[in-house]
Amino acid sequence: MRVRTAFAWGLLGLSAWGVVRAQRSFREYPAIEYGDFPVPSDWNQKTDWTRARLRYPDITGYPTYQPRYRGGGLFPGYWTMDYPRSDRHLLEGVRRLTRIDTRSVEPVVDLDGTDDIYNWPMLYAVEVGHWLLPDQEARQLREYLLRGGFLMVDDFHGVEEWDIFVNSMKKVFPERPIVEIENSDPIFHTLYDLDERFQVPGAQYFWSGRTYEHGGVVPHWRAIYDDRGRIMVAICHNMDLGDAWEHSDNPRYPEKWASLAYRIAMNYFVYDLTH
Repeated sequence: MRVRTAFAWGLLGLSAWGVVRAQRSFREYPAIEYGDFPVPSDWNQKTDWTRARLRYPDITGYPTYQPRYRGGGLFPGYWTMDYPRSDRHLLEGVRRLTRIDTRSVEPVVDLDGTDDIYNWPMLYAVEVGHWLLPDQEARQLREYLLRGGFLMVDDFHGVEEWDIFVNSMKKVFPERPIVEIENSDPIFHTLYDLDERFQVPGAQYFWSGRTYEHGGVVPHWRAIYDDRGRIMVAICHNMDLGDAWEHSDNPRYPEKWASLAYRIAMNYFVYDLTH
């Protein structure tokens, strides 16, 4: 019943956001980890919902300046970490675990001053311990969130990356605190009850044997709320859900971590569609 309710709200929300705006055509970008990941057959299917990935400027100078990396190639930006394998595994999971009508490819969106971002009620930003939002992009992100948008951030670790994330987020909401999400919050109980959560490590576990990175030993589920008590920004700090989705088909990656990563995502998506 909860998923049916989420689906109904999703239809209403999307009709309010996107009916008068033309969505941009799907395109792929150069990525840090993947250059030829197969495009799913449903890439052009018209569906009721999908999760968008945010393309943002970062501390390396991307996209204005792209330094050379890894043998001379241009750095494609931290926003591409795990892209697109993580996105496509996750969106396949949405189809299996819920009744949300989605396709298996990820729209990539920019805070570029156009209306395109308002076609997508759910944004995901990865490696935000490296982002560097200009004032105009921070202003548009603020408007997007206050209009009812939802941002989920993931895969950043330790104090230094936290401070970089906060420096840009303070441009978005200087007046709103970042707080720990209480276990009783509906976001942990929309589809699955997630009172027992634990750190979800990235693929670095394969060679390090550690579940944490950059001293970020304690995982935090944090948020920024609007005036009505709705979570606008869901912050997954000291964990790497993106790697868990990316490697969910890898027998070396423990199932318990991948399962929690999927359950968190499903709860966050259903929460966004019902709140």
